[in-house]
Amino acid sequence: MTDYSNELYYIFLLFALFIVPRVLQRFRLPSAITCVGLGALAGLGLGLFHLDGTVQLLSTLGIVALFLFAGLDVDFVELYRHRGVVAQHLGVMILSVAVVTVISQYLFNIGTRPAMLVALALLTPSTGFILDSLSTLGLSEREKFWIRTKAIATEIVALLVLFFVLQTTTVPQFAKSVGIMAALIILLPLLFKMFADWILPYAPRTEFTFMVIVAVAAAFITLRLGVYYLVGAFIVGLVAHRFQHKLPALASDQTLHALELFAAFFIPFYFFSAGLHLQRDDFSRLALLTGGAFVAVMVPLRLLSVALHRRAVMGESLRTGMRIGASMLPTLVFTLVIAGILRDRFDVPGYLFGGLIVYTLANTLIPGFTLGISPTNFMEPKIATEEYLDPEEPGLSN
Repeated sequence: MTDYSNELYYIFLLFALFIVPRVLQRFRLPSAITCVGLGALAGLGLGLFHLDGTVQLLSTLGIVALFLFAGLDVDFVELYRHRGVVAQHLGVMILSVAVVTVISQYLFNIGTRPAMLVALALLTPSTGFILDSLSTLGLSEREKFWIRTKAIATEIVALLVLFFVLQTTTVPQFAKSVGIMAALIILLPLLFKMFADWILPYAPRTEFTFMVIVAVAAAFITLRLGVYYLVGAFIVGLVAHRFQHKLPALASDQTLHALELFAAFFIPFYFFSAGLHLQRDDFSRLALLTGGAFVAVMVPLRLLSVALHRRAVMGESLRTGMRIGASMLPTLVFTLVIAGILRDRFDVPGYLFGGLIVYTLANTLIPGFTLGISPTNFMEPKIATEEYLDPEEPGLSN
């Protein structure tokens, strides 16, 4: 292709990623799913952008922005206040991961480590995706609070399990990785303090830029460790949230809005890139059957586990519990990441990779059709001013 034709392709790509998904939203199709489909069309049908470094860089910025924002949303005080219900929810999740791991080993004839990743891919809600959609859900403030709290707590545990699984090849490797992660966690607050004391007074309104740069750097560090970009970006978000009492601008409406705008532009490229890496063999008859089986078995189990737990502990109706469970069904980002790891590092059967893709695309569509809500649109920034009311406050009692 000539340079001129390359420029035209990029213009068409921008149009496709930022206009086409908006048009298709009228059919309750989430923009992320549309972007994955456009990526598959470009890669499988047209042979475009497959090894394009520009698209890869933009997609990396997208996943970093998504998990940086997810980390900023974590409030450990809030999690501790409701530690009883949260701990029970996590206990159910950990037990489910253990059971699904054993079943996956037997059904797919794979080792313990890849089987645990399969379990995480099937059970971990995509927190960033879910939090982004909360403003479009037809849910009460109480329901939104618990969706947010449980999704965040689940993702923290899932990231810890992901780190453990990927770094336990040898004891020295595990010790080295733990040491580097500990150093990262210790040094990041010092880095933020140095920025606040030495740079910010002479370069005002650079909080957002600094946070994004640090998140990208941390993401590449964790990538080199073999635990993918998302862990580093998530840790930076956690540290920034914890540091906000010393540097309130890190979580100001202006900074959060800037981060939303940043994410809104780059996240579609991540989903497009994920679609680019799909192959025809990923959607073989066996892959479709596997994905269908995952949907038929895992979706009802995940819905019931949330609904029955909330009925037993909080006395909620099954209908309310089902609504919360349905809102937590999408696993899109987490499954896409883990499926890629399974294919690239563990060489799992192609039908298993394809089955996971079919499963995550299907469960991401379910909330929009079952709850009668508007689909998630990553390309429509929403200023983060909505308060999630504590369910112990008046009118939101358990």
